[in-house]
Amino acid sequence: MTIITKIQVQKHSKERYSIFVDKGAGEEYGFSVDENTLIKHELRKGMELDELGLAEILYDEEVRRAYLQAIQYLSRQMRTRHEVIAHLKDKEIGQAIIGEVVGKLDADGYLNDREYALAYVRTQCNVGMKGPILIRRELQEKGVDPAVITHSLHEYPQEKQIRNAVQLCEKKRKSYSRLSFIQQKQKLEEMLMRKGYDRGVISICMEELQEEKDEEQQNEALLHQAGKYHEKYKKYSGWEYEQKMKTALYRKGFSLEEIERFLQDKNIE
Repeated sequence: MTIITKIQVQKHSKERYSIFVDKGAGEEYGFSVDENTLIKHELRKGMELDELGLAEILYDEEVRRAYLQAIQYLSRQMRTRHEVIAHLKDKEIGQAIIGEVVGKLDADGYLNDREYALAYVRTQCNVGMKGPILIRRELQEKGVDPAVITHSLHEYPQEKQIRNAVQLCEKKRKSYSRLSFIQQKQKLEEMLMRKGYDRGVISICMEELQEEKDEEQQNEALLHQAGKYHEKYKKYSGWEYEQKMKTALYRKGFSLEEIERFLQDKNIE
């Protein structure tokens, strides 16, 4: 039989207590518990503990420790149930204790994947301006149920997706100003696909950009690219020079009409 001989508040944590016991050979340090565990088991000086009672106390203390670790993890930001379980596993906490902790977190209202998914969608579409495909994939990686993900994505209608896609293109297009419109379009399509937008939204976005096509910028891009290829092919002349220029500029996305007009203007000069 184990008898509690002393209960002492720990120096570095006023919510934890050191329990000293006598197992028949004099007083010795036994174990430490959280205040919650102390109160739950009504631990006090002179209390006798059998093996089963001691095991229950130590098990509850492990659950309490794991629970507090989970609360600390959740205090930084919202987390999914899957993320909390993975975090506790990383801490080498047993499956049974994890089950107890998750159940308590549920009961205390700390875990709600539905609310998490809704908040995540709102943040990623308004701040990150990500497309629904990427958001779905990220929520899947966080262990959110597919049905919950589908429900949360109702917060992100196609009209909002199109506005975001167009806005992203308008920002990025400036860095592609020296490319042909076709190359700009290809680059922007690739960017939107990486951001998680579907083909339908990308197509609508590209149609809007087509209507806004800047002929002056296209001409400046043509002059820029032609200047680079002229330096490369200036050792040629006549038909051979023109064919090499046409091939190179065509591959850069300029139309034959634009290229012919440029070459004619250059010959006039």
